Formats: sequence, structure tokens, C-alpha cells
Amino acid sequence: MEVTIIKGNMNYINECEDALLNSELGRRYFSEKGSARKALKEGFNKEEIYIALDSNLRCMGFIWYILDGIFHSLPYLHIIAVKKENRKHGIGKKLLKFFEDVCFKDYTKIFLVVADFNPESKRLYERIGYSEVGSIPSLYREGVTEYLMMKLRE
Repeated sequence: MEVTIIKGNMNYINECEDALLNSELGRRYFSEKGSARKALKEGFNKEEIYIALDSNLRCMGFIWYILDGIFHSLPYLHIIAVKKENRKHGIGKKLLKFFEDVCFKDYTKIFLVVADFNPESKRLYERIGYSEVGSIPSLYREGVTEYLMMKLRE
């Protein structure tokens, strides 16, 4: 499947909101009406969101990362979401590779957190070289532990 990744803009907010709200992450963390759209607007305004497009220029998913997001000095993958109909086609892996390729040009470490309710994603991150470096109970939601994951540049 051909995928092009571009810097996101407000033209894609509806598709990004759909991808996010129809994910477990979105259901757990953006259940309040309008909260996903508000967050996405912030990401677009800060130019931190990138969109995966198919050959017809339709949004398949997005990645939001912050270059100085961890300790105000290292890249942090904030959100990744793939539209339901595009899952299991490698779109998420392509978005992750894009993130890593961009960040590893200038940084030796990158970070993300993954929630305990998402063990499949945690296993994926571990398979592609991320290591758990800690856990943070109730970071974003009471009762949910987030695992801090780090990957080193090869």
C-alpha cells in the first residue's frame, strides 16, 4: 500500500478526529465531547501532527510527536492513531518509522508512553526496539498505568 506522510493541517481534522475517537486510546482519554478536536487543533497549530495519506490523498491515520516533549529536550511520541478501516495494513508502523527517521537524525533517544490497557501495542513497541524504562501509575487517568518506553538510535 502506497503511503505518503505530510505535515498535518486543519483540512484533515475530521479524519484525524475519527481515527482517534474510534480507538481505545480515544475512548479512554477523549470521551468528553469536543476534547479530541480541541487537542488536535493544538497539535495542528503547533505543527506537530503528520498525516499518512493514501494514493488518493485520503487520510489513513496520523502521528503527533513533540521534539522537546520529554524533559524539554528529547522527542516524545504523543499520539498515534490509524483509522479503523486502515488498521492491520502497516500504516502505524510506517508512521512510527517516519517519527524515528526524523528524530534519529538529531537525537540518540526517543520516548513514548503506552497504557496498561493496550498490551498489544506495548508488545509491538518492544518488538521494534523500544524498552520499558519505567511505569507511571495514574499519569493521565486514575487507575491506568502508563509504561515509559525508550528507543536508542542504532
